[in-house]
Amino acid sequence: MTTEKSIRIMMADDDVDDRMLALEAFKENKLKNELSFTENGEDLLNFLNHKGKYNKVNAPLPDLILLDLNMPKVNGLEALKLIKEDERLRTIPVIMLTTSSADEDIVNSYKCGVNSFITKPVTFDQLVDVIGKMCNYWFKIVKLPSA
Repeated sequence: MTTEKSIRIMMADDDVDDRMLALEAFKENKLKNELSFTENGEDLLNFLNHKGKYNKVNAPLPDLILLDLNMPKVNGLEALKLIKEDERLRTIPVIMLTTSSADEDIVNSYKCGVNSFITKPVTFDQLVDVIGKMCNYWFKIVKLPSA
């Protein structure tokens, strides 16, 4: 699968192994993209709001946010609420990509405005498949607002 448009994806996940596997899954799908990472919700919010070490040059707004639920400092649900309350950020699709499959986490995520909730696949091959389908959906099928 290849895409014509370069897409910017931000992944907020505190697990270094999950970040590495996601990067490899994107490479396996041969997606032309910019994949950036933050390790917690606080750092994600700083990135999105150009605070601290981030500015408009080194932290352009992403086209899609992959958000882990359980992270230190600011968890995924808290970060999601703040993103969806912000007029400038709310149209960025946010996908909760987490190990949780608890009904409470799913319901709370949708109540806070998540666009999709995906439980992290168990195997790398499943992750490659999910990443490919997710990007096909969000960047080839769905019409998103122009930045």
